[in-house]
Amino acid sequence: MGRRAARAGDAALRDPTRTTKSGVPGHAHWAEALARAALERRGWTTVAANARVPGGELDLVMHDGASLVFVEVRQRAGAAQGGAADSLVARKRARVRRAAALWLARHGGDDRPVRFDAVLVDGDARRPRLRLVRDAF
Repeated sequence: MGRRAARAGDAALRDPTRTTKSGVPGHAHWAEALARAALERRGWTTVAANARVPGGELDLVMHDGASLVFVEVRQRAGAAQGGAADSLVARKRARVRRAAALWLARHGGDDRPVRFDAVLVDGDARRPRLRLVRDAF
């Protein structure tokens, strides 16, 4: 990744309301950056963000106390496609579980309990509504 892309990704994490391209390495989607900032304010610590593994990506890997938490961030701007919760379908949950297993095989889990949470973001960057769902799947 070039310096320019790294700076753009860093800027997105500093300013979670800034909309950036999604899916481009080095660019955090605004909803993921907003979710990360909200969880860090709760005392969670970030282990990895946008962690790529063969066949997938993990939005956030965080510590919440003694637990290692894989956080899936889902965002929907309007109800036309259903809400953010509606987008967390079985196929997506299975993909996150597979990616987490690969991440744990590579990095280890430090014998911590593992949890899968979701941060659901409804609305756009100007008026987002966040909801944390613990043990979402």
